[in-house]
Amino acid sequence: MSEKFEALEDNLEQFVENVRQLGIIVSDFQPQGQEVLNQKINSIITGLNQIENCKLPLSDVHVPFEVFEYIDSGKNPQLYTKDCIEKALMKNEEVKGKIDIYSKFRQELITQLSKVYPEQLAEYRNSRGES
Repeated sequence: MSEKFEALEDNLEQFVENVRQLGIIVSDFQPQGQEVLNQKINSIITGLNQIENCKLPLSDVHVPFEVFEYIDSGKNPQLYTKDCIEKALMKNEEVKGKIDIYSKFRQELITQLSKVYPEQLAEYRNSRGES
C-alpha cells in the first residue's frame, strides 16, 4: 500500500516543482523562451496525467472531510488524528463515569428494594440466576 502513496507523493512533488519553475519562466518571459515555456506546460500536462493514473489504486482510501478543513485552516493534518484520539478518550471517560454511576445506582436500588420487598427481590434474583 505504501508504494501507491509513494508514487503519488513523488508525482505530486514533481508536479509542484514544475509549477514553481513555470511560475519563474512566466514571471520573466522573453519571446525566445517560448520553447522552454511550451516544454514546461507539456511537462505539467504529463504530470497531471500521472497524478490521474495514481488515483485508481487509491480509490479505496477515504479521507475524512475534516482533514481538508485542517489543511485549509493551516493546521497539520496529522493533528486531526491526535484530536480524534483525544476526543475519543474524553468520550470514553464520560461513558465510563456513566457506567459507574448506573452500577452504583443499581446496587443502591437493589439494597433499598431488598429492605421493602425482600421476597419479591429474592424471587427476581432466583429468576436471573443470581445469588
